[in-house]
Amino acid sequence: MTDWLDHIKWDREGLVPAIAQEMGSNDVLMMAWMNREALALTVEKGQAVYWSRSRQRLWHKGEESGHFQTVHRIRVDCDADVILLQVTQEGHDPGIACHTGRHTCFFQQLEQGRWLTIDPVLKDPATVYKS
Repeated sequence: MTDWLDHIKWDREGLVPAIAQEMGSNDVLMMAWMNREALALTVEKGQAVYWSRSRQRLWHKGEESGHFQTVHRIRVDCDADVILLQVTQEGHDPGIACHTGRHTCFFQQLEQGRWLTIDPVLKDPATVYKS
């Protein structure tokens, strides 16, 4: 039964933004897109599955890196147009959610009109991803 998927306000391309938040720390790890199939598979697998706009295919987070996201809770905002996944970031301690090898994709902070990198690389991405 997928009636719950009809509650989501999908955009013109059939997508909805999905934010991954780490359980415990509440760190915002990343933002990606989901289509109906990605959200349904996320529920079925208990691991995050997204829609890759650049590759135009489903993307099981961690399929190349081993940095899977175990999903504990799925929430939707008041307008039903943003998904919040509460996850445990697997595969490294601390978890690596960003393809740059950092804990979070939100590693740049605006300070005095400049973007500063505030989080270190935990693992060289060249050792994680296929070329």
